[in-house]
Amino acid sequence: MEEINIYGYMRVSSKEQNEDRQKIALTEMGVPENNIYMDKQSGKDFERTQYKRLLRKLNENGVLYIKSIDRLGRNYGELNEQWRIITKEKKADIVVIDMPLLDTRREKNLLGTFISDVVLALLSYVAENERTNIKQRQAEGIAAAKARGVKFGRPPLPIPENFYKMHKDWRAGKITIEEAAKACNMCPKTFYSKAVKYEKSS
Repeated sequence: MEEINIYGYMRVSSKEQNEDRQKIALTEMGVPENNIYMDKQSGKDFERTQYKRLLRKLNENGVLYIKSIDRLGRNYGELNEQWRIITKEKKADIVVIDMPLLDTRREKNLLGTFISDVVLALLSYVAENERTNIKQRQAEGIAAAKARGVKFGRPPLPIPENFYKMHKDWRAGKITIEEAAKACNMCPKTFYSKAVKYEKSS
C-alpha cells in the first residue's frame, strides 16, 4: 500500500488577518508544517499562487485538510469546480475539519458521494451568500458614512501661499501655466483645476 500524503490549505482575506486558528486545527489533524500551503487574499476566485502549487502536488495518495469550506473559496460555481478537480481528476480526498460530513474518505459508495455533494452544494451556497452580504454591508456602510459627511480618499493638499500670485501672473500672461504650476509644486493639470475652482468661488 502506497504512503498517504497529508496536506493542509489555509487562506486569510488580508495580510492583517491572523491565520493561527487554521494552522492549529491543521497541525492537530497531523498535517506536517511543510505540507501546509497558505494564501493571503480574497476567496472570490482560485487565482492563488500557493493553492496552485498545492494542486500540482495532489494525487490519488493525497488527503487535503481545510478548516472550513469558506477557507477554500467563497465563489459557489468555482468552489464546486475545484472540489470536482481535486476529488475526480486528482482523485485525492478532502477533509473539512469543521464539517465531518465533508470527508470524502467516508463511505466510498453512491450514498456517501451523494451526501458529500449535497452538503458541499449547501455550504458553498452559504459561503457565496455571505460574500455577497459582506459586499452589501460594506456598500451600505460607505453610503451611510457619506450621508454623514465622512470624506473618503486622501484629503486635498493645502493651496501654497504663492498660488494666488502665480495665478494672477499666469492670467496676466506674464508666465506660462507650466511655470506657475512648477512654482506651486504642482502639475499643470492640478494647477488649472485649482485655478478654475478659485475663480468660481471669487
